[in-house]
Amino acid sequence: MAEAADFRRTTPSPARRWLRRAALPLAATPLIAGLLGPLATPAAAAPAASEASTVDVTLTTLTPAVPEADGTLKVSGTVVNKGKRRITEPEIDLRVGQRLTSRTAIDRVAKRGGYEPGADGRSLGDDFTVKLPSLAPGISRDFTLSVPVEKLELGDGGVYQLGVSLSGREGGSYEQVLGIERTFLPWQPEALGTKTRLTYLWPLVSSTHLTSEIGSDEQRTPVFEDETLAKEIAPGGRLGQMVSLGRELPVTWVIDPDLLASVDAMTGNYRVKSDRAGKDGGGTVPGRNQALANQWINALQTAVQDRKVVALPYADPDLASLAHRGTQVSGTLSRLQAATEVAGRTVETILHVKPSLDFAWPVEGAIDSSIVNVATSAGADHVITRGDSLGDDLPYTVSAPRPIGGGTTAVVADARLSKAFEGDMVHAGRSTLAVQRFLAQTLVVALQDAPGPRNVVVAPQRMPSASQAQAMAKALQGLSGERWTQPVDLIAAAEAEPDSGANRRVPSGSQYPDRLRARELPVAAFREIRATQDTLKDFTGILTEPARVEPPFSRAIDREMSTSWRGNARAAEEYRAGVRQNLGLLVGEVQLIDKSQITLSGRSATIPVTVQNRLVQNVDNLVLRLSSDNGARLSLDDKGVAERPIEIKGGHSQSVKFDAKANANGQVRMTAQLYTEDGTAYGPAMQFTVKVSEATPTVLLVIAGGVLLLVLAGVRMYTQRKRAAARDTPADGTGGGSAGDSPADGTPPPGAGTDGVDPGQPSDPTPDTGRESGDRSGAGEKVDR
Repeated sequence: MAEAADFRRTTPSPARRWLRRAALPLAATPLIAGLLGPLATPAAAAPAASEASTVDVTLTTLTPAVPEADGTLKVSGTVVNKGKRRITEPEIDLRVGQRLTSRTAIDRVAKRGGYEPGADGRSLGDDFTVKLPSLAPGISRDFTLSVPVEKLELGDGGVYQLGVSLSGREGGSYEQVLGIERTFLPWQPEALGTKTRLTYLWPLVSSTHLTSEIGSDEQRTPVFEDETLAKEIAPGGRLGQMVSLGRELPVTWVIDPDLLASVDAMTGNYRVKSDRAGKDGGGTVPGRNQALANQWINALQTAVQDRKVVALPYADPDLASLAHRGTQVSGTLSRLQAATEVAGRTVETILHVKPSLDFAWPVEGAIDSSIVNVATSAGADHVITRGDSLGDDLPYTVSAPRPIGGGTTAVVADARLSKAFEGDMVHAGRSTLAVQRFLAQTLVVALQDAPGPRNVVVAPQRMPSASQAQAMAKALQGLSGERWTQPVDLIAAAEAEPDSGANRRVPSGSQYPDRLRARELPVAAFREIRATQDTLKDFTGILTEPARVEPPFSRAIDREMSTSWRGNARAAEEYRAGVRQNLGLLVGEVQLIDKSQITLSGRSATIPVTVQNRLVQNVDNLVLRLSSDNGARLSLDDKGVAERPIEIKGGHSQSVKFDAKANANGQVRMTAQLYTEDGTAYGPAMQFTVKVSEATPTVLLVIAGGVLLLVLAGVRMYTQRKRAAARDTPADGTGGGSAGDSPADGTPPPGAGTDGVDPGQPSDPTPDTGRESGDRSGAGEKVDR
């Protein structure tokens, strides 16, 4: 697009400076003619180059993108007067420029600014111009012109520069070209004998949408951060467009399995985090886009049938971050292997096709030796890179596959074609220019003098927008006639014969682009990932049903290493913190119930410690260890430390008793700690105090006083009975007491105590398991003796 600002920054060429000098007398001609009257006649001036592009010319459509000999070329667009003066007698001209024979020539034309006589070619003449009404400042006009292809007088096959210009008079001055837009016209009336084998990657990749939260119900209901994924898979959304367009194109599908799993989770019951839910303003609400998710999955299943599908490792891990930062933390690379294994199962389960797991795709195809090593550590034998990372110094475009040692093949995507549709493609003018330039580049490649047939791979941006996807599809549709290209899949391209003259030297780490390195995950992120991974391992080791917890959290850990976090460090940190928090809440459901001070009276007793399991499943493989900080004063199992195995049903508590022996009075600090079977501490330790107190003289005196009172009470009862018996004795002196009276000799009845009172039966002991309160025990709690 010819912008005024761009034209002003252009350094005037000698020809332009000559035209500027020539324009001064020409501009003065009307004034001189007015003064001299009939003595002078103004000379007719041909359209000349303007000093600045005061008119913005935009091409919105050019059809067909690849013309045929007997066809008609139709060009539509818009012109806008960006100047401060009215433009009179404006007209649109179509200009056919020179034939471009190299890719560099195409790049130069695309960068040029305002109109340049000679370089911008000839006008087709008055028969193919469009005259417009005058243009006031800020006014725009649409135009459409049609030209039979034969009138373009194109020569041999190749790429031709095509310009659309506006000429007119600005403020009553002489006629001149006030704006121009250039594009490219690929012209190949007959199919080439040797065609370029073209591979186009069609990526289905998204950012992270699923959280690590899972419901405690049997279905383990997933929780989404928001409903943005539903917008993406909608028919007009980015991913909806990718599927609907891709099903009609000869492309190789490159899929992140996490995206499939996320949409598949939406097909059933799911929940979405919401600030408006819950009493405290937080919580979740039910998801409502099950039908949309089913529709997208079904459409994708149809689109990929009988097509080649490449699966990236689960959640598309950032290989460069792993290579440059992650390898500094032990165990990180094991996650990549696990992510690759689960990727194949996920794609095959959801799409019912067996994907290739043999390709690694670093960010923007930038590689160095460490990235290649990490990429191949999970089993990939092919690394998708790009020509601006593994470039060549050859006069032609090199074939994509090339061995780089160690049994690894680099599949080098063409940099120009891969970046062709980056940027804003919403405006039709930019999209049209991008499509024509892409087609022109592919034709020039096919016409190059190169040894043998070549395989050209196009690896576009990972997450194209809907407008970018539409532009990509339009370009591939322009190649559908297969006049100079032939579509092949990525697997076939990687197995093709490599070019013997191609560069095979992998760049060193110092050559990795600084702008990409600055956006990598930090080492601290991988330390956090490792800590979460260790916590998950310990937690699942005590569960009787680890499959309810391990897969969702393992996949969440995979997402923490995703490429989609590049340039969004804060969101990545928040996601990692959320995973840690959610896992910590589950771990905390198995805990020790706090105790305060308890009192131990006597030499021996049992000390209870309660373990609570608030999970919905049973836990085992736990050990409870109780230790005394003063074994000489209070010992456990005749030692300073005692252990008990723990098995607790879901939703229950267990009171575990330890035998304690007191050797001296005083306070002793006790520490209770849960451990996994491998000796790893589980959860926080719980501490409490035991107060050891033997019987003192004061206590003995109190006990003696109590015994004395009991004896006196017994004597009094005995005396009262004797008196009552004497009153009831007949005058003859015979005994007439009732059946319940004591014998005359005062012997207590059978079963009575020494004081004549039935001591009764001791109460049953309380059970040591069952549900227990989670409240802290009170001060001075007595222990069982």
